[in-house]
Amino acid sequence: MIIKRCENYEQMSLTAADIVKRQVAAKPDCVLGLPTGSSPLGMYEHLIKLYNRGELDFSSVMTFNLDEYIGLDTDHPQSYHQFMEDTFFQQVNLKPGNTHMPKPDETDNLSGCQNYERKIFNAGGIDLQILGIGRNGHIGFNEPGTSFSSQTHVVQLHDETRRANARFFDSKDEVPKAAVTMGIKTIMRARTILLLCSGESKQEALIQLVCSTVDETFPASVLQLHPDVTVLTDKSACVILENKYPFKENELFI
Repeated sequence: MIIKRCENYEQMSLTAADIVKRQVAAKPDCVLGLPTGSSPLGMYEHLIKLYNRGELDFSSVMTFNLDEYIGLDTDHPQSYHQFMEDTFFQQVNLKPGNTHMPKPDETDNLSGCQNYERKIFNAGGIDLQILGIGRNGHIGFNEPGTSFSSQTHVVQLHDETRRANARFFDSKDEVPKAAVTMGIKTIMRARTILLLCSGESKQEALIQLVCSTVDETFPASVLQLHPDVTVLTDKSACVILENKYPFKENELFI
């Protein structure tokens, strides 16, 4: 695992976009695993700028999103489907048939989840999976206690996760109680993983990601077992980590 310390959120986002750019340049028909939420917003903004400058071509790229709420229509303003359309998909030349989202009306049963797994397999697997991390260590919507052998599945969201996501809704009561998510085993099959971690609120999550015992009580700890993980963090998120491990030229190898 490589931890790269960036000056701030803006530099972290720019660095993430550059990693995606290099992946697409190396393999124009690559498969990207994409997240939603606040962590990747800056990255998407920079990717759009690169596309508009003619430095990126997404025409052969295929994407699979990590997760989606259950109980929201795809055109609901807070659905992850609509988030991706507004934030990224409609701003670049991704082909609509090449973008894939778990659909709540298809994935509230075993066959729907298996269908999403089948699509990923038929695409050749995910080349670069981009993740955020929750304060309780969730990746995707894989909450503490999720089996490391899980594949795409329906999950009941923890109260802490619903509170964290309530800022996007008028109230916490409007936040869905369930979601569909790629499983931990699905995520770990990706050839390369890029995790974005920023802000003071993620200090404890970052130190646990790096230092905790690999255990299902902190789902992100499984990333310690992956052969190719890069963590991008800003200075505010890695204060505790810096006190334990010295960075050399803003990089730390674990």
